[in-house]
Amino acid sequence: MLTIVVFSLAVGMEVANADFTFGEPTNMGPTVNTSYGEGGVCISSDGLEFYFMSNRPGGYGGYDLWVRKRATIEEEWGHPMNVSAPANTQYCYWEPTISVDGLTLYFSDGHLPPFGNHMPGGLGGEGDIWMLLRETVDGTWGPPMNIGPTINSQHAVSPSLSADGLSLYFQSHRPGRLGGHCDIMVATRESTSDTFGAPVFLDNVNTTGPEWMPDISADSLALIFCRNYATELWMATRATIYDDFDTPVKLPPWTNIPSYTNASPTFSADGTILYFSSDRPGGFGSYDLWLAPIIPTVDFNGDGIVDSADMCIMVDHWGTDSSLCDIGPMPWGDGVVDVQDLIVLAEHLFEEVPPAK
Repeated sequence: MLTIVVFSLAVGMEVANADFTFGEPTNMGPTVNTSYGEGGVCISSDGLEFYFMSNRPGGYGGYDLWVRKRATIEEEWGHPMNVSAPANTQYCYWEPTISVDGLTLYFSDGHLPPFGNHMPGGLGGEGDIWMLLRETVDGTWGPPMNIGPTINSQHAVSPSLSADGLSLYFQSHRPGRLGGHCDIMVATRESTSDTFGAPVFLDNVNTTGPEWMPDISADSLALIFCRNYATELWMATRATIYDDFDTPVKLPPWTNIPSYTNASPTFSADGTILYFSSDRPGGFGSYDLWLAPIIPTVDFNGDGIVDSADMCIMVDHWGTDSSLCDIGPMPWGDGVVDVQDLIVLAEHLFEEVPPAK
């Protein structure tokens, strides 16, 4: 019915630039944050498990993996629980990322003190990627397993697994990087039963400065990461999974507060929330977990309200790859203006929109 109404409207309205923006970050509060350090969020695809790393008391040493759970996505998250042995050990666990089926969890071992010592059995000498396995989503995680020499023959840390399980992004300071301390690499495989192939450095993303801590969105069309020693949050998008990423853009200043560190960025599965760790004012400890909403720009003509005029603009761009109206299913779109974008627009109909910053 909504589609019929839309296509009956007149078109030809004046348009304004539209895309998405990041809202003001908020601290996740004392239920998850402590006077110690927190970071490295990953959330299961069903939205029922929220993993992160922390060096709070009650762990096994260094940074441990912790998890918050809930029975349904409508409920509040429970209190953090240590993932416990045999998964956690006295060594340091860094930047977890979980597979869509919830049965494999990747992480990297500790950086230099005070972040913890490297796990024995590593292959790269300065940081390896490991994995934990479990038989069911309600089961217990097994002991850490090294993912092997194809990736870990040299420095490899801060992994991020694509939703299809076929691409593993991570940072490395191995030879071949453009410069700085680290660049971002990706390793791929044909199926989830295969091992990952030889990693390559990403085109268009890496610079002569350092790039760190990548996270790939669930649709694999957006990559968020840290850049520079400050540490700043940057983001790159692409039209399809077969394309290179476009030139990255720096997140807005209310997300990147100068003189403070912003690290461990992670997208929610639906692309509506950015999680990250920061030592900015307003926290409870050295590094806290923060979140910022990712907001699609649905007021296409900039008149301050989402209404039939914006629907007309969408109709005028129907079936095209116009970034103006390509706002769904993720805020950065999927390369075509279609019913996915109409659904997003309908969710915001008749909302008043404050002026852009």
